[in-house]
Amino acid sequence: MSKGHLESRDEISEKVDGFVTYLKQKNRLHSSYDVARRTVLLMREICSKTRYTTARELMDRIRAEGKRLVAAQPSESAVGNMVRRVLKIIREEHASCIGQSEEVDVKDSLHTMLTGGGATDDLSRPVQNLKGTVIEAINELLDELEGSASNIASQALDHIHSNEIIMTAGYSKTVEAFLKGAGRKRKFDVIIAESAPSYQGQELARSLALEGIETTLITDSAVFAIMSRVNKVIIGTHTVMADGGLKALNGTHVLALAAKHHSVPVLVCASMFKLSPQHLCSYDQDTFNKIVAPHDVLSFNDSEMVSKVHVQNPVFDYVPPDLITLFISNIGGSAPSYVYRLISELYHGDDREL
Repeated sequence: MSKGHLESRDEISEKVDGFVTYLKQKNRLHSSYDVARRTVLLMREICSKTRYTTARELMDRIRAEGKRLVAAQPSESAVGNMVRRVLKIIREEHASCIGQSEEVDVKDSLHTMLTGGGATDDLSRPVQNLKGTVIEAINELLDELEGSASNIASQALDHIHSNEIIMTAGYSKTVEAFLKGAGRKRKFDVIIAESAPSYQGQELARSLALEGIETTLITDSAVFAIMSRVNKVIIGTHTVMADGGLKALNGTHVLALAAKHHSVPVLVCASMFKLSPQHLCSYDQDTFNKIVAPHDVLSFNDSEMVSKVHVQNPVFDYVPPDLITLFISNIGGSAPSYVYRLISELYHGDDREL
């Protein structure tokens, strides 16, 4: 192995270690967009600086580093999602280089499933210019990530109408851009649940008020009482699960239940990088959820009480798909029942488990 190759390998390992440290920060909730973008940049670095002659060699390296990153913070679904997207890109570019259609990999034919036939392209077969085409496709993925929020915001006028009352909870950059996009053309009111104990809703309320949007901040306990006056609920989410359910900020489930009781539609603004092929695993909260320090709920200064109780402070809620009306993504609107199809287009079946 050449000296230059060893140096590039050490450089990649150093960057992977740095990202692992970033992901392991316990009491910090990372932006899904930042995590997704950093993951794709790291995958591009691996693709450009790793020596390989076949798609299989590159995929093995991507998968190995991807497993390390996912293990560092299992609750950050965007990491695994982006690793799977890059693996799908490698498969597609390999098929393109050997002259096969990208659709060959799709395994939804009943005849193919029963006969065991289908694509037989060998990923261990050397192809020319694979590195260049893969990096170019990853750059297109980065462009998609960067434009996802603005693409969602451009659909705001299709869903928000004049004089409506909109309710949301917590703080989401995507929802913020969505509401501001509609606020430039239409007058409407926004009611924001503050989302204790993080109180992220206060930040969103301040931001919208500065834009001249009529904003009211309420406590989480007032959500049900106010819901009867609301026309739409618009929320963000951390992850869209494979069944169309959400892994969203704590308190979102209560909001969605109140909306269903009053027959208020629930719209979810979520970029495509948040779609995960994983399902809820209710007994494995360490993987699904993120438990942070309980000092926001119960102060450590209250030593007499702290010594007698065990307090858990989960960051996320699971929201079932039957409580969701519509997903608004950077490629348009879709019902929860259509999520399975979007996932089959984004990820290859063999990459569902890294």
